Order: sequence, then structure tokens, then C-alpha cells
Amino acid sequence: MTGVTVRFQHSGDIWRDFPELVPGVIVARGITRDVSADDRLATYGEIAAKRLATASEGELPEIQAWRRAFSKMGLKPTQYRCASESLLRRFRKEGALPRLHPLIDLCNAVSIAYAIPVAVFDLAEIAGYMEVRYATGDETYLTFSGETEHPSAGEVIFADAAGEAHARRWTNRQSGRSAVRDTTADVLIVAEALHGTAQDDVASLIATLSDELTALWQAAPRSAILSPSAPAFTT
Repeated sequence: MTGVTVRFQHSGDIWRDFPELVPGVIVARGITRDVSADDRLATYGEIAAKRLATASEGELPEIQAWRRAFSKMGLKPTQYRCASESLLRRFRKEGALPRLHPLIDLCNAVSIAYAIPVAVFDLAEIAGYMEVRYATGDETYLTFSGETEHPSAGEVIFADAAGEAHARRWTNRQSGRSAVRDTTADVLIVAEALHGTAQDDVASLIATLSDELTALWQAAPRSAILSPSAPAFTT
């Protein structure tokens, strides 16, 4: 399999401070925009709607675990929300999510069905490796509007070998630098959870997404569930 090679991992400090963390990783190549995922989006939307019919997003155990993590990081959970909570909140209010790219739309739909944050990165924009770690304060982050920010020291970020932060506040906000575009071909997908049944739920999510990638793009995805004893994944 050809394409950009990237190593993904969490730092030892993250594993130490969040031992309940369960990350799932997928690498898929040959992604294109010219597919339709509409029927699949509807299916996952129905799952999310059923859950939201009996509880608000903030009451879901998956979201509560992330709120606790954000509080532990010194962030106000209702000011800075994990990506899945933000998507569920929008879905509850509007009944649908915006369409951006078939892969992003699929990952967002799976994210709200599982209430677990799912990040998608263009591998071509990642330098050397991607590590979830505490920021030093020297890293740079490119917003979607083209502005450059510097994460605060101690903030949890997705950082590469060039010091680029590809996500801020862990699962709160991705960077415009590695966002999926029409030209994106190879992607890194990361799902992370902290709740009590995270091990089973992340494994199910990763299997579901891998099946969808195979069905829609014939992508032959590679995947792994990471742990303190097996913390790294290389594409």
C-alpha cells in the first residue's frame, strides 16, 4: 500500500493522566469525493435521534466522561465541548448536520450514533508523526479562517513533528491545515472515548467505519485499538 507514512500515538503523560482512555485508529487510502453516503447517514441519524429522544446529549455517559476530562484539563465543559457533543447538540436542534464531504459526513454521522468524537486528518498535511500530548506553547495552529494561533502550554493537542497543532483542546477543535478537502486521498481517522464501556464501543465504532470505508471507497482500511501497552500505530 503506497502513500504517506505517519506514526500516531498518545504521550505517556496522557496515558498517565487519563488511564481510562480508549483510542481507535484507522488509516484509509484512495478517498474521493464522488460517492454517496446518503442512505448510511440516515441510518446513523436515526440511531442518534432515538438516543436523544430519551436523554439530552449532556446526559449520555460518553459525553459525561468527556465533560469530566475537560474539567480535569481546567476547561469549562459547557464552554468547550468535545466534538461529538457539539454535533449532537446541533443535530438535536436542527434535525440534521451540514454536508461537507462524503467522508466527513459519514464520520460525523457515526460520531453522533456512538456519541464518541471522531477526527479525520489529511495524511498529506501531517509531518512525520501525530502525537496527542500536552502543548509546550510554541506550537502553531491554523484556524479554518486562516488565522494562526498558539495553544497554551499544558493544553492537550494533536501535534506533528513540525510543531503544528492539528487539534486544540483535545477533541474540541480541529485545524484547518489537515482538514479533508476535495483533493484529499489518504486519511487518518481517530476515535477516542473515556466512558465505562469505551473498550467495546470504540471497537464497534472502528469496525463499523472500516466496513463503510470498504463498501464506499474499497479503501482496504487498516485499524487498531491502542492501549498503554500498545500505544502507537504506524501507517
